[in-house]
Amino acid sequence: MHPSAEQFVDRAREQYGVEIDVHEFPEGTKTAADAADAVGCELAQIASSIVMSVDDDLVVVVTSGANRVSESKVAAHFDVPEEPVSMADAGRVKDRIGWSIGGVPPICHDAAVPVLFDETLTEFDTVWAAAGTPEAVFPIAPSRVRELSEATVLVVAE
Repeated sequence: MHPSAEQFVDRAREQYGVEIDVHEFPEGTKTAADAADAVGCELAQIASSIVMSVDDDLVVVVTSGANRVSESKVAAHFDVPEEPVSMADAGRVKDRIGWSIGGVPPICHDAAVPVLFDETLTEFDTVWAAAGTPEAVFPIAPSRVRELSEATVLVVAE
C-alpha cells in the first residue's frame, strides 16, 4: 500500500476507531470518472473531497462525482459574497489539510476545518472516497462520512 494510504488508514484507526478497506488502482482515480470506472460504481457514488477557499479560510466540500460544487451555494452557507469563494491552492491544501489534491479524504485532516456534505450522496448505501492518494479509494456509508467528519449536509451542486 502507498505510504500516504497507509498513513490515512492508521489515522482513521487512531482518531476514529475505524478500519478502512483501501482499494488501490495503479491507473489512478484522479477524476471522479476514473474512480467510478476503476471501482465499477456509478459516477454519483464517488465522494470527491474538494477543498475550497472561503474568505481566506479552508472548507472541505464532499460532493458527488456527478456534481460540480456551486461557489454561490457555499458562499450563501457561510454568509459571504461569492467572490472570495474558490478552489483552494494545491500548496495550501497540502500544507493545511495534509493531503494532496486528488487524494484528500473526507476525514483525517491536519487542521480542523468545516466539512460540507452533498445531500445527493445520501441516496446511496455506499460511496467511495479518496484514501490519501490519487490512486486509492475506500468504500463507506454516507452516514458514517457525515458522522465522522461532523459534516453539514447541504445542497452544494450547481
